[in-house]
Amino acid sequence: MSKFFNTVAVPEAAGQIEPAVPARPLAARRNWWGRLLRSPSALSGSLLLLLVLGMALSAGVLFPDDPLDMVAEPFIHPGADAVYWLGTDMMGRDLLAGIFHGARASLTIALVSTAVALLAGVSGGVLAGYYGGRADAVLMRVTEFFQTIPSFLFALAIVAVVQPTLLTIALAIGVTAWPSLARLVRAEVLRLRHGEMVQASVALGASDARIILREILPNALTPILVSTSLMVATAILTESSLAFLGLGDPNVASWGNMVGAGREVLRTDWFITTIPGIAIVITVLALNLLGDGLADVLDPRDRQ
Repeated sequence: MSKFFNTVAVPEAAGQIEPAVPARPLAARRNWWGRLLRSPSALSGSLLLLLVLGMALSAGVLFPDDPLDMVAEPFIHPGADAVYWLGTDMMGRDLLAGIFHGARASLTIALVSTAVALLAGVSGGVLAGYYGGRADAVLMRVTEFFQTIPSFLFALAIVAVVQPTLLTIALAIGVTAWPSLARLVRAEVLRLRHGEMVQASVALGASDARIILREILPNALTPILVSTSLMVATAILTESSLAFLGLGDPNVASWGNMVGAGREVLRTDWFITTIPGIAIVITVLALNLLGDGLADVLDPRDRQ
């Protein structure tokens, strides 16, 4: 058992044992759902995010053909054609189909990269904060090494060396995003490991794995959730930036590829770049609003 824990003193006399605190009512534990619905930031962010998710899920049904196919004349402006509502780009590709399929590609990269960052960041932060000592020193030195390298340049170098595909781009973004989360989780574990619930579990002989999974991680979930929403938004921006520089997957329609493809005709045919750019802004805004709303809803200091 870890050395830093203090043994919980058990009263010798039965009369000295204090009565157990009653469990929190189920309605109180679910009260945050009502707070979430009353939060303007969380509600608006959730609705916008559901819209983007609906676009990604329905892309294959509404637009079954390849969005990279040339289906019409190039440079059709939005509203000028009854079939292609958002127009076509310089290659004659349907922009509306690209927006729907681009939502799927961008969200896939963002979710996979966030999952990689969560796995590495939460694991490293928990091990460093819970066990301390050499484990803490080694893991924090590794974290500091990754933080000394600019994350975007690191991801750019990784994608430039390997073949740019959805998987490699997601892994490159995830590898560069975990250090900040690891430091956040470590700080939360350091705060919680001396708490009464953890010490009580130690006195009852609970294993380290049970203490971490049942006592520490659930109480550190709030900052992790808020940080996760922001990481997804950052991953979308990073993927768009890489694709804008020509390091996106050329075989997949993504918002970043669409923005990069239209930069050469930005002055004459602005809509080719502006429309996917608006989709990126809306998605990132939705995730930031959701993160702000979760921070307000789950903050125990704000509960009444």
